[in-house]
Amino acid sequence: MAAGLTRLLLGVGASPQRRLVFLLVVVAVLIVHGWMTQHLAERLIEFDKDSAMPARIEVAYVREMALSTPPPTAAPAAPAAAAPRARPPRKVAKAAKPASAPDTAASAASEPLVAARRTFEPPPDVQPPLPVPEPASQPVPEVAAASDPALAAATPASSPASGAAAFEWPASTRMSYLLTGNVQGAVEGSAQVEWIRAGSRYQVHLDLVVGPSFAPVATRRMSSDGEITEQGLVPHRYDQQTRAFGTDRGRATLLFEPDSVVLANGERQATVPGVQDTASQFVQLTYVFSTRPDLLRIGGTVDIPLALPHRVDVWTYDVVEEELLYTRFGPLPSIHIKPRRAPKPGSLSAEIWFAPQLRYLPVRILIRQTEQTYVDLLIEKRPQMSAQ
Repeated sequence: MAAGLTRLLLGVGASPQRRLVFLLVVVAVLIVHGWMTQHLAERLIEFDKDSAMPARIEVAYVREMALSTPPPTAAPAAPAAAAPRARPPRKVAKAAKPASAPDTAASAASEPLVAARRTFEPPPDVQPPLPVPEPASQPVPEVAAASDPALAAATPASSPASGAAAFEWPASTRMSYLLTGNVQGAVEGSAQVEWIRAGSRYQVHLDLVVGPSFAPVATRRMSSDGEITEQGLVPHRYDQQTRAFGTDRGRATLLFEPDSVVLANGERQATVPGVQDTASQFVQLTYVFSTRPDLLRIGGTVDIPLALPHRVDVWTYDVVEEELLYTRFGPLPSIHIKPRRAPKPGSLSAEIWFAPQLRYLPVRILIRQTEQTYVDLLIEKRPQMSAQ
């Protein structure tokens, strides 16, 4: 039987017509097989393209950002009821010297926000900081662009007021931070926030490194890729990747569509006007405060819609206080905002300190999972900027 099958496959003893039919069948099978293979390969390439993180835009940083008094910026036109004047900045005592390593480790577990641990003794020749300008007493504008009043702060208008300069996005900027915190014990490391412009496209990268940079214990990268518009940043994609002890601990990806947000588990939720992701929110708030400095009055609130890996929600930040941070390059006035609610299990929240003299960029970020699990980032040096 085997010999007969072999003779049939080889066409031995078959008539010319049968051999022709057999060859045509073989050719047809090969064509169909080749088409299916090519189609499958194209689908795999497309899947890999969708799942891969966008290529990071490379930028050369050639200068440092200088401290300056914030210039007047554009304000929305529609007036509303007058808001109370901001109270004067509170006086902050000179910071104590950093605690020794054993004391620091003990305090990190018991008191997450010990001021001495997060400040630096200013050198004798440090010049006093420039004054933080007090917002002028003027009507608080309403935002016509946001349909929901709760989201008004997240979408400031872009038309300049009389005598005010229109907002200009900063050149590509890299901010470096010292990292301390508590994750099942005291931790140290480094972090950086990178804001990158390429025409109307932007990228924001937040990179955390726990441990020495040459042999990190854990790393997390949070990246936002999207578009710059007159209303601020419009994310298209967000990726979050975590590694610990050299092992990939998973990645979460969010995709932003015109009417919905595709969450990390593939679920679609309706979008919200002005929605941001975990990384883009830092630069979007810089834009909001640059165009609406009145929002930083102590006791005020700022609402911003956030797309997190598992849900889309509106977060309310309270403007807590004005605080003088002692950094390695000198004392720096800042304004502290804090989320009103604690993070839900499995999610993170961020308290942020913005520096008016550094274009309202975030100079301290406290990322918290629980009261006992957090990382605290304090700016290490002046921001580095690209040529344009």
